[in-house]
This record gives sequence, structure tokens and C-alpha cells, in this order.
Amino acid sequence: MRGPLGAVIGRYPSSDGTTQLGGIIRHNRKCRDIAFLVIFIAFWVAMIVNSSFGFNQGNPLRLTYGLDYKGNVCGDKHANPGLRQLELRYWLNPNQVYQSGLKHSQFKLANARSICLFDCPIPSEDSLNWVCDYPEGDIRLSMVDWIDRNYDYFEFLTPEMRNTSLQLQGPCYPVIFPSVNVYWSCQYIARASNMSLRHWQQMGGVNINEDIVIDKSIHRSINSRSSVLKRYMADIGKSWPVLIVCGGLLPLFLSVLWLLMIRHFVAAMPWITVALFNILIISVTMFYYLKAGWIGNDAVSPIIGEHDPYTRVSGRELNHLRVAAIFMSFVMVVSILTSIAIVRRILMATSVLKVAAKVIREVQALIIFPIIPYAILSIFYMFWISAALHLFSSGQVIQNNCNANCCAYDLVSKRVNCDRCCGYGIRYTPHIAVAIFFHLFGCYWATQFFIACSSTVIAGSVASYYWARGEISPEIPFLPVFSSMKRLIRYSLGSVALGSLIVSFVESIRFILESIRRKLKVADTTAHSGFRKMAFHTSQGCLRCVEWTIKSVNRNAYIMIAITGKSFCRASAIATELIMNNILRIGRVNVIGDVILSLGKLCVSLSSAVFAFLMLDTHKYRSSHNRISSPLFPVLVCWGLGYVVATLFFAVVEMSIDTIILSFCQDSEEHQGTAQYAPPLLIETLNDQNEMQRLTH
Repeated sequence: MRGPLGAVIGRYPSSDGTTQLGGIIRHNRKCRDIAFLVIFIAFWVAMIVNSSFGFNQGNPLRLTYGLDYKGNVCGDKHANPGLRQLELRYWLNPNQVYQSGLKHSQFKLANARSICLFDCPIPSEDSLNWVCDYPEGDIRLSMVDWIDRNYDYFEFLTPEMRNTSLQLQGPCYPVIFPSVNVYWSCQYIARASNMSLRHWQQMGGVNINEDIVIDKSIHRSINSRSSVLKRYMADIGKSWPVLIVCGGLLPLFLSVLWLLMIRHFVAAMPWITVALFNILIISVTMFYYLKAGWIGNDAVSPIIGEHDPYTRVSGRELNHLRVAAIFMSFVMVVSILTSIAIVRRILMATSVLKVAAKVIREVQALIIFPIIPYAILSIFYMFWISAALHLFSSGQVIQNNCNANCCAYDLVSKRVNCDRCCGYGIRYTPHIAVAIFFHLFGCYWATQFFIACSSTVIAGSVASYYWARGEISPEIPFLPVFSSMKRLIRYSLGSVALGSLIVSFVESIRFILESIRRKLKVADTTAHSGFRKMAFHTSQGCLRCVEWTIKSVNRNAYIMIAITGKSFCRASAIATELIMNNILRIGRVNVIGDVILSLGKLCVSLSSAVFAFLMLDTHKYRSSHNRISSPLFPVLVCWGLGYVVATLFFAVVEMSIDTIILSFCQDSEEHQGTAQYAPPLLIETLNDQNEMQRLTH
């Protein structure tokens, strides 16, 4: 049996047996788990190196815009020629587009000749329009004049150039099909202009295929999984003001407001939290229904700008929103039923929250302390998101090795070139995928680390408050929060790094297993697939339980680290033993308090999601230049950021309750079942058996 903690966290005897004052959580400490602190620092160095690779190789424009026939990214003002505001990719040769759409064709759309334009060309009603290559060589036009002429300089071509153009080898190509801007690519509509075709045929042009395949090819490319993922990442970059307001400032304000209301209106807060949670989750669900088009006429559309009302183009983004709407409907129903089930327990939560409210009133610096880790995390997230966008867009732009039988006129060499007519693509090497995974893992570990540091500081501050009861007031540190910060930085950073690493590692393993399960679910249709599916579901469930247990143990371990200064493993053992010895006494109280606090965090994060929906629905994010493909990812990121911010601030209440209860348990053990240092309100809450029975039955 371990010895009492009084020598560490309360009064401790001197060598002559007399009681010394001033020993509150300060005695007999030394640095712990140094090796894991070194690992964490090395990991940060690796994160910086990894991010520098992304900044060096990446270009976020690639996430939104395509490549032209020279390998330039559309919209890049530094390209040659400069493509500022020329953001739309247009495929010049309709027959190449047709060939790429045939089922057994070896020709890919990525190899079709494409160019960057300001708007999508449409056929003329009384003549034949042309779109020509960028002016160079003997074509003495500036880019501005070329744009003003609607990309047409056919009249300036030599007879040889006109002949190659009629063979669909350039430098000019006919506009036979109307096109519409679909996510910054000109989607062909298989509705050829009869007048343009007649002019083309009269001029002796080669046969142009008019099959429906011609628009399916582009549509399939635009809706590929990689293209959709790139657009989602680009949405995050475009909506950065929404992330700052709804993912940073709004949850900061709401979290501080919630803490102030806990301090002054503690009796009403559980009821307000439960009611607000249900209102918000219904609101978020309705927003998903609106954007999915199941309510009203405001569904997301892949078409950007004005278009023919008879044109119908759908994308994966709409399907993803519908899946999200169905999922949120299920969550909404479960949440409402759960809220009804816990109504009878809310009085118990009120008694627990009163204890935390008293701590907050006594140690007033606790309300403003989370602003410090909030500021650190804000800086980290801005750097991390920027690096993530560059990593996702990193890769080398190279010309495809298509081995296709295609030729195009070269204005510089003044001849038809059949050797370099293949299109350009971005080559992603395996190490880029590893770099992205490393970057994601680093974000999760860093977030867990800063939350753990914040929790440990709060626990140390509250423990100072608890174990100073009965002492003269000068024994309480003047600023217990800053004293706790000093102890953390000096002695316990390694222990916190270890605890956050364990949580991050388990979560990463669960993510990997989930990815493997999804791949097997698609690929495996044999008789053994049912057994494999059951095995993976079982492993996922076990990992979720392990993850939840580790997070719970970690939180209590941080408390004992703050109180005792022990290593992470030793502190976990002490906390677990205390909880197991007092599980019947504190279990019901702690669980219902955690439920209310979790609902409070969800209220803040759901509020962030609602306001993100409202901001993304404004004209700025519906116009052509800043248009986002879907509100799904920005809203999810705002929800996640809001939850992290709420976790930082709600830890004041959460850790106050847990620290007070663990200290109470230790106090009771050291004094034969009667806590000597406990505040009267806590004794009344935990020791009044009649009250406990009334609240729980």
C-alpha cells in the first residue's frame, strides 16, 4: 500500500516531527519521463522539416485549377505566359475528349490538349467561333488582345496553319459544343450547334463525333475521388475567414460566456445546456437538408456562374451532403432520446457543478488561463493548415508518357509536332502520402499535448485550492495558476508528452484499421468477407473502448501528476487505485457531470457549425472566384476547432470536478474515511446518502 500523499500535497512534517507550512504541492519533485520530452522535441523538428518540403514543392492553386498544354496551372500569374484570371480549363480538341470517354480507349483525358481561359466558349448562332493556342511565334498578339478577341486569331493564320486547324491539330480549334463552368473546368454539353457544324463541314474540316460520351468523359474526370478531395482541401483554403471567426473567435466567446454563466447561474446551466444542445443539433441537421436539396431549392451545384437552365450537372459533393444529412438525422434522434433519459439526473449534475463554480469563484485566474494554450494552438493551427494545403498540392509537374498517336501545331517551331503532344500531370510519389500522414499525426499529437498541459495546470491550481483549506491564507500561492504552470514546465512536460502520445497512437491505429476495412469491404466479396467484416468491426469496437479508457485514465493521471509530481505511469496507477477504491461513491456523480460537460462542448462546437453554414451561404462564397464546392469540409473543420477550443475552456470545470473528487478520496483515505480538507459543499454532495438516493432514483 502506498504511503499518504500529505507530505506532497498538504502539510508535511519536518525532521523534528513538527508541521511545516508552505508545503502545498511543492515538496520532493524532480523531472520525469525526460526521454519522451526529447522524442516530442525531435518530432517537432521533423514536423518543421516536413512542412518546409510542402512549402517548397506545393502550390495550393493545383487543388482548384487544372493544367494547360504547357504544364502551367490555370490562374497562375507567374506562369509563362501569365495566366492571371485565366482560371478555367478548356479542352480544345472535341475528338480527343470523345476518344478519352470510350470504354476501351487507351487515350486519357489528361493527355487531351487543354488551355486556360477566362470564360467557357459557346458556339456562335450565325458563324463558326474558334479558340486558338496562346499567341506566340509569328502571331503578334498580346495576351490581352488575344482575350479581347475571344481567343480567336484564325484570320491571321497562314494557309498551312489553317489546314492543320481543319485537321484538329491547331493552332486554332472550332467551338462546336456549348460548355459550362463546372468547378473551373469547361464541361462539354453533348448538344452540338448545327450552324457551327455546317460551317465546319463547308470549310472541309474532319468529322467531329457528337455522341453523349463527349460530356461523360469530362464529368467523370471532374468527379473522380482525387479531384473531389482536392476541391475539399481548396475549400478550406478559400474559407479561412470563416475558420478564424467560426472556428476560433466564436467558440472563444461562447466558452468564456459558458464559464461565466456556470459561475453565476450554476443551477440553471444544466437545463440550458441540454435544451440548447437539442436546438443546435436540429439546426445543423436542417442546414444539411437544405444544402442537400431535400428542403427548398438551395442545393449545392457544381456549375459556377450563369448557365442554361436546362443544363443539369450533379457531383459527388451533393451525394456526400446527403449522406451527412442522413447521419445527422440519426444523431439528432439519438441525442433527443438521450436528453429525455437524463432529465431526471440533471439535479445531480447541478450539485456537482456547484462545487466547480465555487472553485472558479475562489481561483478567478482559472477563467482566463485557457487563453494561453488557446493562443498557442491558434498560431499552430494557422501554420499547420497552410502547410497541409501545400503538402496536399505538392508533387512534380511532368509531361505524361502517353504513347498516343496525336499531333499539334507548334507556333514556335512552325511545324506539326507529334512527339510532345501528351498532356501534363502531377506525379505524387509514395513519400508524399507518408508526409501527409505524418503531418496529420503531428496535428493530433500536438493538440492532445496542449490540451493535456492545460488540464495539468488547472489540476495543479485546483489542488492548491483544495489542500490549502484549513491553512492560513498566505500558504495559498498568490497566483496558483502560474505556480502550477511553473511546476509543469519545470518537471512534468515529459509525462504530458507520454500521455498525449499514447492517445494519438491508439487513434492512429484505429484510423489505419478503418482504412483497411473499407478497402476490404469494396474488394472482398468472397464467402470469408463476412468473417473479416466481423473481425474488423470487433477490432474497431475494442479500439474505441481502449481509446476511451486511455483518455479517461490520462485525465486522472494528469491530475495526479500535478499533485504528486510522479511519472506518468506511476500517476496513472495512483489515480486508478483511488478511483477503484471509491467507485461506488463518486461514479454516478462524476458520470452525469461529464455528460453535461460533453453536451456543453457540443453546444459550442455546433454553434460554430451553424454560424459557419450561415457565413458560407453569403454571396462571397457563392460567387465565381471564391466559390466553394461544398460547405461540408469547412463546416466540419469549424466544428472540430470549436470542439478543441471548448475542450480547453471546459477543462476548467471538468478538471476542477475531477481534481476535487480525487483529492477528496485521498483526503478520506489519509484520515480514516473523513475528509479534513474538503469544502462543506463537497462533503454535502458526496456524503449525504439520502440526497444521493433521492437524486439517482
